[in-house]
Amino acid sequence: MSSHHIPDPSSVRFDGPWAHRDVHANGIRFHVVDAAPERTDAPLVVLLHGFADFWWSWRHQLTGLADLGYRAVAVDLRGYGDSDKPPRGYDGWTLAGDIAGLIRALGYTDATLVGHADGGLVCWATAVLHPRLVRSIAVVSSPHPAALKSAVLRHRGQRATWLPNFLRYQLPRYGERLLTTRDGFEVERLLRQRVSRSWSGTTEFVDTARRMRSAIQIPGAAHCALEYQRWAFRSQWRPDGRRFMATMREPIRIPVLAMRGDLDPYVLTSTFRRGQHLSPDRRLATIPAAGHYAHQENPEMVTAELAKLLA
Repeated sequence: MSSHHIPDPSSVRFDGPWAHRDVHANGIRFHVVDAAPERTDAPLVVLLHGFADFWWSWRHQLTGLADLGYRAVAVDLRGYGDSDKPPRGYDGWTLAGDIAGLIRALGYTDATLVGHADGGLVCWATAVLHPRLVRSIAVVSSPHPAALKSAVLRHRGQRATWLPNFLRYQLPRYGERLLTTRDGFEVERLLRQRVSRSWSGTTEFVDTARRMRSAIQIPGAAHCALEYQRWAFRSQWRPDGRRFMATMREPIRIPVLAMRGDLDPYVLTSTFRRGQHLSPDRRLATIPAAGHYAHQENPEMVTAELAKLLA
């Protein structure tokens, strides 16, 4: 019987040079962090975090992009942080609809989307399904879903790094327990496994891991995080998943910036290079001295690459 403290969803509303807002879109409420709320005429950049993470992942880009004159907004995705945690909606279509609705709810007709890992999948899906709303996308360690699928099927090394956790998370209740027990230790283990050695030795790493461990223990967050992975898996054998993949194979014509940390053990170089035909206007950028979380490990470099895309 531990006297364990269960974090409140509002615990992710950290103070900083930004404003916390609630925005209603696609039928639910999103917690967004707006680095320049007064700058309603500046181009909008929406930042989407990855698996078992939350908006804090983008703290450096929030301030960096605001300094460059953009309206930078980081979101807690559906099911995460202080956003609503409905029982369904973790499929590619609904997630794309979330971001399309959010762009409109913020008063914009288009935006650049930036996503890490699962958040990158949401960027790809939104670009395909709501093309008029997406000006360009930037992804960190997030291959096009069709390219990732073929890499996992065809490349033993990529399968070996990617499949074990993905399969482990399919088991009902087991995944939730894994992510939340021992004070969210699994989240720190994943983070430590996927970042560069040099970054995992910093005080910033310790602080980031602590915040992520707390955020995953918000009631419902672990379950919702796993629902993303479960839909991705289960849908492969169902008509909706086959239809989604077929739709996603339509090439996107907008500018795409794909970034990968040169030390990323999780998304291999060969996987990163795959799928050029799916986004002909794609530029690859390797971020030095960084693993899977390049936007946190080498933030200046990632922000500089984003600045080139946005210019």
